Amino acid sequence: MFSTPAAAERTSAGAWLQAMLDFESALAAAQAAAGVVPRAAAEEIARCCRAELFDVDSIAERAVSSATPVIPLVRDLSAVLGEDAKPHVHRGATSQDVIDTAAMLVARDVLGLIIGDLRAAADECARLAEQHRGTIMIARSLLQQALPTTFGNRCATWLVSLDEAVTALERMRRERLAVQFGGAAGTLAALGSDGVRVLGLLAAELELAEPVAPWHTDRTRVAELAGALGTAAGALGKIALDVELHAQTEVGELTEGEAGGSSAMPHKQNPVSAVLVTAATKRVPGLVATLLAAMPQEHERAAGTWQSEWEPLTELLRLVAAASARTRRLLAGLRTRPEQMAANLDLTRGLVMAESAAGRLVDALGRTEAQDLVGQLCRRAVLEGTTLREELLAEQRVRQVLSEDEVVAATEPSDYLGSAHAFVDRALTAHAELEER
Repeated sequence: MFSTPAAAERTSAGAWLQAMLDFESALAAAQAAAGVVPRAAAEEIARCCRAELFDVDSIAERAVSSATPVIPLVRDLSAVLGEDAKPHVHRGATSQDVIDTAAMLVARDVLGLIIGDLRAAADECARLAEQHRGTIMIARSLLQQALPTTFGNRCATWLVSLDEAVTALERMRRERLAVQFGGAAGTLAALGSDGVRVLGLLAAELELAEPVAPWHTDRTRVAELAGALGTAAGALGKIALDVELHAQTEVGELTEGEAGGSSAMPHKQNPVSAVLVTAATKRVPGLVATLLAAMPQEHERAAGTWQSEWEPLTELLRLVAAASARTRRLLAGLRTRPEQMAANLDLTRGLVMAESAAGRLVDALGRTEAQDLVGQLCRRAVLEGTTLREELLAEQRVRQVLSEDEVVAATEPSDYLGSAHAFVDRALTAHAELEER
């Protein structure tokens, strides 16, 4: 319920193990290219860096004694190597180099899934925005009816937020996921003068960014990743919340294509996809907060704060992957009910057009008098069970300023949409430009 098969696989213990082995293999290859270790030894290390050769549960159990899985992993890796290759495994590296780089590799894989689903969800928003650019509905503020808008404009808002989330995550994946390689104290002293050269070769081998310096206790990259994932989750949670509100029985403007049932009430059509997205995204801020709280770390190596990052980061990737995938399916199957949107727009019998009516009277009466007059007419309409249009037409002070046609125009929702269509166009244009990049 809170991941996807693909994301679960890419964040599993086996995936983390393989990512750590990928570091060891790439490190040996980089050092061979720099002439630090024999090429034959690097090739043998690479052949043995396959997760299926190791017992992940055993490594996990033995990790407790050293607070890191790297020590038992390196011991097991050394055990399967020939005598000539053993001295060259993990050369110059420290446990944090392995795990931080593995975290970047795991994140890169899952971000690929998330970005793909976010892009597809954005495409669905673009489709809905275009399709419903003229579908009039009521906008709501503080959960109360406000002014007319269009469902297309709402979808355009969703679209922009998803596109911005994609842009941030793509930058993160492209520029900020960096290799970690600093050795025991961030100096690479064990490699003498070859440290920086090996760092560059290692980054190229893994296709990760090369940092200016080791970032053992500089956790800005992890914090940025958490922030970008948290922002994406917020955008997805907003869409889910809107669907849930619009799908309420009393509102009935949207339904999910595959609504769920109830164990007790056969009539229920629950917005289950939106519910699952909400459940996933509600858990995200706490995980982001944990990763931000872990940023201040002691000296050159943290005592427990670094270890606190591993599971929250894994869970964060899983949850955002789940929310992205489910939002994509939710939007693809979303069913709109324009007739119910129109009916809800008429619930107040035209009172939502009060701002429009007052605006037509401002030049002649002044803002305060126009507002007060329309307010009086709104209250009268409520008491008498009439419409705002009827009260405007019956009011002498209004008719001295506005003709019947002008009163009708002032109370026609489709004539009071402002720049809604323009905002839809702007969102669609920006989306198209993002797709081309």
